[in-house]
Amino acid sequence: MLAYQTVIFVVSLFVVVKSADYFTESAEKVGLFFGLSPFIVGAVILSIGTSLPELVTSIAAVLQKHSEIVIADVVGSNITNILLVLGTSLLFSKNERLKHNAALVDIPILIFSAFFIYLAFNGKNFTYREGIFSLSALLVYILYAVNSKKIELEEKVNRITIKEPFVLIVSLILLNIGSKYTIKSVIEISNIIGITTGVIAATVVALGTSLPELLVSVVASKKGKLEMAIGNVVGSNIFNAFGVLGFSSILGDIRADKSTIEFGIPFMIASSVLLGFIVQNEKISKWVGATLLIFYMFFIYKMFI
Repeated sequence: MLAYQTVIFVVSLFVVVKSADYFTESAEKVGLFFGLSPFIVGAVILSIGTSLPELVTSIAAVLQKHSEIVIADVVGSNITNILLVLGTSLLFSKNERLKHNAALVDIPILIFSAFFIYLAFNGKNFTYREGIFSLSALLVYILYAVNSKKIELEEKVNRITIKEPFVLIVSLILLNIGSKYTIKSVIEISNIIGITTGVIAATVVALGTSLPELLVSVVASKKGKLEMAIGNVVGSNIFNAFGVLGFSSILGDIRADKSTIEFGIPFMIASSVLLGFIVQNEKISKWVGATLLIFYMFFIYKMFI
């Protein structure tokens, strides 16, 4: 039974991640076609697209009455994005100078979102009231990002075809199907091996749903676009904190398990603050990336002991 559920989990999560990848690729072309800067493509289009796995799996979790998976996945994904995704990206970066001062506005918003989650879950569930505030905050951030100062483009998409909207529709359908079976298999696996769904969501599911961010950010860094990789991480985490929780809470109250409240959320806050210190520098050392990866391994270790 465990082997069977594991296969379902792997296949369904693969469908979710791959569908999000196709969605993101098409969305990126649309963004570049309309002349958005690399940072905005990362912070808005790529971040929302690569956060779709978290969103669809969270909605599926609420609908299946396992809302504790939502916050665990959000917290785990945000930690994974900062420590694993950015850490790996830095190892592949070409030490170019950052043009966009992400620490000016974006990082404070990210840190605020982390503290907001802590306060929202302090002794109570996350309800639609907090959800409305979250979605409002997300809208403000997107409007700010879209209207912020543009950076000169290094690449341009001159035209888009009917293929892009077709891919968007098909990928969204597959995202819905894959997320449904991903959550079902997580519930079954947690029951079989006796580990809470929150722990699995914060580690295994979070890692799986963060694969799009990892792939996009590493590719961007290897191409000398560390700025886009950082924008992807920052935007994804803001979207997770405000968007995923906000949309999910409309469908039902979200509760958190003990490990998420006592360890996961504080660790996410610490990781967000650490990111704030990192981006203060115009150039970021590869040693910083290696250190972030060590912190990620510590997080995984602590979740299972």
